[in-house]
Amino acid sequence: MTDFSHLNKKLQPSIVDVSRKQITRRKAVAKAIVEIPENILQKLSEGGFNTPKGSVFQTAIIAGIMAAKKTGELIPLCHLIGLENCKVDIELTDRNEIEIYCTAEVEAKTGIEMEALTGASVAALTIYDMCKALSHNITIKEIKLIEKTGGKNDFKRTE
Repeated sequence: MTDFSHLNKKLQPSIVDVSRKQITRRKAVAKAIVEIPENILQKLSEGGFNTPKGSVFQTAIIAGIMAAKKTGELIPLCHLIGLENCKVDIELTDRNEIEIYCTAEVEAKTGIEMEALTGASVAALTIYDMCKALSHNITIKEIKLIEKTGGKNDFKRTE
């Protein structure tokens, strides 16, 4: 196993030095799943997924993009990088689940999977927030990296 990247030689927290790394095109896709009870799904469907707070999915998309842009401010040892593209897609499944996909892209020396993961996470939390008045029986089941390209190691989930 390699060492943790965010520890210096004295085993103290440290930002990773990327000054000697090459700029590459980087892309990451993350996924979050929100499980909602039938009564919420029915109520949302009746209202066209609009609530007094606004459109649930549209608000979650905007929140996810905004969060991805602020990842370096939210996660202490993440580098601040400028996103060149960020997209949040939301799909309702036939299992009362909402699947959220956040795709983030940049040409940089580091990054992009944390931005995609943050975007998917905050979009999921936004859906929870907008629906919790109907029930707190909402579960954010998983948040995971689906794939990333660029940088030292590419990754693609096979499951």
